[in-house]
Amino acid sequence: MKKLVGVLTAVAVMGAAACGSSSGSDDSGSIKIGSVHPTTGALAGVGGLMNDGAALAVADINAAGGISSLEGRQLELVSGDSQGKAEVGQSEAQRLIDDGAVALVGTYQSDVTQNVASVAERSRVPLVIDVAVDDKILDQGYQYSFRMQPNASSMGTDGAKALAAIEQQTGQSIDKVSYLHIEGSFGDSVFNAFEAEAANQGISSVQEITYPATNFSDATTQVREAAVSNPDVIVATGYFPDGLLIAKAVQQLNLKVKGVYGIANGAFDDSSFPAAAGAAGEGVLSANYHFDATSERTNEIRGRFQQQFGRPMETAAMLSYQAVEVIAAGLEDGKDTDPEALRDAISGVSIEDPLLAFNGPIEFDETGQNKNATVIVMQVRDGAVAQVFPEEFATEAIEFPVGAGQ
Repeated sequence: MKKLVGVLTAVAVMGAAACGSSSGSDDSGSIKIGSVHPTTGALAGVGGLMNDGAALAVADINAAGGISSLEGRQLELVSGDSQGKAEVGQSEAQRLIDDGAVALVGTYQSDVTQNVASVAERSRVPLVIDVAVDDKILDQGYQYSFRMQPNASSMGTDGAKALAAIEQQTGQSIDKVSYLHIEGSFGDSVFNAFEAEAANQGISSVQEITYPATNFSDATTQVREAAVSNPDVIVATGYFPDGLLIAKAVQQLNLKVKGVYGIANGAFDDSSFPAAAGAAGEGVLSANYHFDATSERTNEIRGRFQQQFGRPMETAAMLSYQAVEVIAAGLEDGKDTDPEALRDAISGVSIEDPLLAFNGPIEFDETGQNKNATVIVMQVRDGAVAQVFPEEFATEAIEFPVGAGQ
């Protein structure tokens, strides 16, 4: 079993990708990897970052000599735009496969990923999920889909455990929680798992408030409803735009809570959130998967990404980068570009130097889920996102209570 460990650390990259132009089906040409993300529409910011993350990984691998077990063959990234729509993502995935992609990475949204995973299964082409947490994606029994990040239920469960650990560490009681989440399977899955584990952890009351996935431009009504039960903490699960609205509404209503705590929240640990939220973001906590800010390799890659693309490399983009590494490890192990052989090789990879903050290598169980993926807790401190829990990944000490609760 091949272990892909730090092979790209010292590579200096010029340009977006050093790739060939011939089909992935040509044994002497480049090996095509398809990237499906929302590069236009409301989520174009994160989707573009993720596509850039995949492009940087391809360029790094090529600059380091390509796939050595295949005589140095180069990778080629071919990109599709889901537009944030499940049916478009599905058709784009099929187009990339028809164009010769031997594997796919994507897609950020769970509903889009569900459709792309069905295409990958039908076409017998491996999909390495960079971001999409819904349990249902892998619950289908698919054999060609693999996920590096934790799934929705484990994020809800681990988020509840982390909140209880924060209560114990700080001596601040957390009995009541109001939980705002986006409608749909993503929000439902995380909430349901949190609610079940919160009861085990002694949190006596969890109030649920949902909001629509589209045409949501003001969180005041939902946050006001959340305040009715006088919660100790407000928890929020959703994407960047709605997370930002919730944080601002909490500040505007001057709620007396001990903290705002995101779980699988697309806003609160994004490096652009502190500036976008201003004072409303200070002290906000976030339980999420996250790039490892204590890792030298992670920081080296992020530095080059910012230099090349002019934007910070967020966790989602880091996952896209590592998804390409997983495919490259499969190509090295299997010594074969046939998608079915590649699928078998990916199922057995062990990447011992993960770019995210969790213990243990990236290894997949029989469902395709990374066995060692988990969440850590971040906090906005002095206009930046810091890792605060657990201690082994902390870059700063946690502050709790925060905001109006102090």
